[in-house]
Amino acid sequence: MPILHWLTRDADIHDAARVPYRLLEEAPDLSTGDPDAGNMLIQGDNLEALKALLPFYAGQVKCIYIDPPYNTRSAFEHYDDNLEHSKWLAVMWPRLEILREFLADEGSIWINIDDEESHYLKIIADEIYGRKNFIVNCLWQKRTSPDGRINMGDAHDHIFVYGSQTTRNSLNNLPLTEEQRSSYKNPDEDLRGPWVSTDFTAQGYRPNQMYEIVTPAGVRYSPPEGRCWANVEETFRQLCNQGRIWFGKDGKSRPRVKNYLSEAEGVKSWSWWTNREVGHNQEAKKEVNALFGASNAFDTPKPERLIQRILHIATNPGDLVLDSFLGSGTTAAVAHKMGRRYIGIEMGEHAVSHCVPRLNKVIDGEQGGISKSVGWQGGGGFRFYRLGPPVFDEEGHIRSDISFSVLAAHVYFSETGHPWRGHTASPFLGLHDGRAYALLYNGILGDKGNVLTRATLAVIRQEIAHKDTNFAGPLTIYGEQSRLTPATLAQQNIVFKQTPYDIKAHI
Repeated sequence: MPILHWLTRDADIHDAARVPYRLLEEAPDLSTGDPDAGNMLIQGDNLEALKALLPFYAGQVKCIYIDPPYNTRSAFEHYDDNLEHSKWLAVMWPRLEILREFLADEGSIWINIDDEESHYLKIIADEIYGRKNFIVNCLWQKRTSPDGRINMGDAHDHIFVYGSQTTRNSLNNLPLTEEQRSSYKNPDEDLRGPWVSTDFTAQGYRPNQMYEIVTPAGVRYSPPEGRCWANVEETFRQLCNQGRIWFGKDGKSRPRVKNYLSEAEGVKSWSWWTNREVGHNQEAKKEVNALFGASNAFDTPKPERLIQRILHIATNPGDLVLDSFLGSGTTAAVAHKMGRRYIGIEMGEHAVSHCVPRLNKVIDGEQGGISKSVGWQGGGGFRFYRLGPPVFDEEGHIRSDISFSVLAAHVYFSETGHPWRGHTASPFLGLHDGRAYALLYNGILGDKGNVLTRATLAVIRQEIAHKDTNFAGPLTIYGEQSRLTPATLAQQNIVFKQTPYDIKAHI
């Protein structure tokens, strides 16, 4: 597979590992609505924010959509889009690498880009996500007419989609449009309702699908040259008996299969998305102008219908969506209206000036964008966070004021590579691949302290038994110190790790 080289590649591909884990600190005055809705808006550098989220959300995200700076050498008010190719690649590599760790088994990432860096992006994305996991390059027709300022002006953006084979099998069909629904008719008053017909032939030659068909009016048909019937004769007879074959009003036409509106499961998407279907730049501009006024609008928004199309294909209600280049907040707004959970990350001040007020309007029931088409009436909520201090000090040791839940998440993620989904009432963190994990820290056992003794071990064993009464595997315990002898630890199949010294910053 081709590998792209640039000036600082050797350093850039290790940047994600060097980023410190930071705390996320909520700003309650900027949070709105239901705090338990599962939605987060984060202000701060997206690489550091992603690293902070990783111990909690690795492998949990169903859809990642990002619209990174296009490197168009243009000056935008809200961010610097004037980066040399090497600098742009240096920005993108570690972010794409860490985003990969958030994807669920059925998850997909959708990357919106234009021609300026699209080919470079495709090569590094192939390397990071695997070329076999490239699904499609969607072409979004973003303009309504040619750019009168230049010849051969671009009319489209690329949206690269990556996901596993499991992802491919889980993508949703698109709902029928009103125009598509209107094509269903019922000329024979079929009790199953309106239908459309499709050709009853298939390409190629299959001996058991080459029989002769006689229509109700006595006309005889064989498959056309180079084709065969779509099914074997027995299946054809069953379809006829069920009234699912159409020979035309006079019974003389070549057979066609009836497909009923009541049974329609939508249509498969393809890679060409017209502005009529999913919106365009002018539509997006009108949406943000309506929200913020023309003098305070965002420079490069995306239309809500475009994000709706992506989330409809890639997710279901309740799934988690992540956008780490949130911009004016379109992805979060659309996810909110569609009943998806979301995490949005934006570095600039417009996290406060645009994203927060936009989501507040959504919660209040604003009726712009896709609101009417999805029946949006308002509700829900989100929590607003900023990046806090690093979890680890300059020497790589845990900060003394870190809470149990934060340290537990980092310990469990460092040991298993999976997010911690436990609670803070127990030192037992969980089981993974036949091993148990526990943490004695911050007075989790009250007067018993943070030291491994026979008494604290008994509590841990009891908590493990509540989860699995037959567990007899190895146990890793983190604590300030152990008062059990090495022989006892070995006999009990326990690995003891001392805090803070055995917890490093670069886990």
